[in-house]
Amino acid sequence: MAQVPAEKERRRVWIDSQTEEEILRGIREAKPLSEYDNLSDAAYLRAKEDYLMGINFSRALTLKYGYTVQNALKLEKRGAISVGRVMTCVLGMVVRREREIRAFVKTPFYRVLGSFLTGEQEFSGEWRAVEGSEYFQSPLLYKENGFKKEEDARKLVEELSDNERMTAVIEKLEKKKERKNPPLLFNLAELQNECSRSFKISPDETLQIVQELYEKKLVTYPRTDARVLSAAVAKEITGNLGGLATQAQYLEYVKEIKELGSYATIGKSRYTDDKQITDHYAIIPTGQGFSALSGVSPTARKVYDRIVRRFLSIFYPPAEYQKISIVMKRNGEQFFATFKVLENPGYLKAVGQPDAKNSSEEKKDSDKGEKETETVLDAGSFEAIKALKKGMELPVREFAVKEGETSPPKRYNSGTLILAMENAGQLIEDEDLRAQIKGSGIGTSATRAEILNKLVKIQYLKLNKKTQIVTPHLLGEMIYEVVNASIRSLLNAELTASWEKGLTYVAEGNISEQEYMQKLEAFVTKNTNIVKDGRNENYLIGAFRRLEEFYKK
Repeated sequence: MAQVPAEKERRRVWIDSQTEEEILRGIREAKPLSEYDNLSDAAYLRAKEDYLMGINFSRALTLKYGYTVQNALKLEKRGAISVGRVMTCVLGMVVRREREIRAFVKTPFYRVLGSFLTGEQEFSGEWRAVEGSEYFQSPLLYKENGFKKEEDARKLVEELSDNERMTAVIEKLEKKKERKNPPLLFNLAELQNECSRSFKISPDETLQIVQELYEKKLVTYPRTDARVLSAAVAKEITGNLGGLATQAQYLEYVKEIKELGSYATIGKSRYTDDKQITDHYAIIPTGQGFSALSGVSPTARKVYDRIVRRFLSIFYPPAEYQKISIVMKRNGEQFFATFKVLENPGYLKAVGQPDAKNSSEEKKDSDKGEKETETVLDAGSFEAIKALKKGMELPVREFAVKEGETSPPKRYNSGTLILAMENAGQLIEDEDLRAQIKGSGIGTSATRAEILNKLVKIQYLKLNKKTQIVTPHLLGEMIYEVVNASIRSLLNAELTASWEKGLTYVAEGNISEQEYMQKLEAFVTKNTNIVKDGRNENYLIGAFRRLEEFYKK
């Protein structure tokens, strides 16, 4: 009897780029399939979850309320209602933002500004009703830097302009240095947001481009949530830098990085952290595949350049600014001005410096109308400000009233929507703060663009290709009403993110596949029965009628 050969052990190759070295490393370090059992369970559960929620809730809602949607839209057949664990939550985010904008009422407010002279230099200072002011905590104020009524602001201007030769005394002058670190590396969501803002391309297009760059061996694996390097990659990072040095546009940067020597310690910096990597590290250039670069589109070359420059920037020191804050006093009232100048560009050499011309950066609270103005000066203008001293008396050219008004919340664009999905429904615009947020978002880096794409295709959302602004369709807002009246929890970003977190626990081996499945089946059964027992037709008919006024052509 012939001897049956022993079954060979099977191993999985896990790679982060398609370069020859990475493939060989993946083969050398291949792990037994059993090492990925938990990850496999989580992936299978994600598919089951999406299927069970989608097929049960979509069918139940269509059978229950499809005719109500059909009649409202005057369709020829019953309107299908498509819902899903992630897509319905994203629809809810966009609809809620649109309703916040509709409900917003602009509030005017009136600020008092002074024009102060120092030699040939003139600068502006903003009045604030701080302690010591006649108007401190006055009911006439709208926040501390404005009045509710124009006449009250003009009265203050008159009080300050009480003689021909107006002057103000510098009561306080503070000089300090400000350092700004290079941002963390790109993950897919950050890159999609960058490309939406800079190149006006959708997240789906960005993913297609970076996938092409990956397949041509130009960049590492794109579908990643990590924004840092692994310790193993950090040790070999000179290979990536050396490859980039063969390209004329990057040679000088690599030379300077070699002189700085920072590449040798990158493994001990904030840009390397194995704990922040679940599967793949950040998107970085491989330093190879340049022969394929000429064959990609101009937009793809721009995307590649952004990835390279973000990568190079982490080896540079922080950008350094010198900042001067001045408090001027006249007739007991105080005016505030802040100036800064770029002293050492640091990492901005790689990613590009801001406009050197005089400009004002205003941080605005859209709900409250409060502004903090920071004037960025060129070196020459800054020298005149730098010469000022505490106690100096400055001539005042004039005091004036400037009208402002509060602004509504901003609509999502395709990039900020992807970021909000990554952060469980929170649009966190500050890059460093986003990096500190722990926990799973809505969907995965691999699926978020496709979810947005699907919502646009089924006409629940509109995507303006020129601006990348995302708004709801009438149909989408009607579906929101249907879900809100029956399975409201599907619209809850935090709850949706908690399901994603549960899948992460399965992948990490903290909970079993059976435990997760029991909770899932209970959730689907309970909410399907709620839909079956619901009686929301009359409410929905009224809600649909109220929506029509916002979509009249």
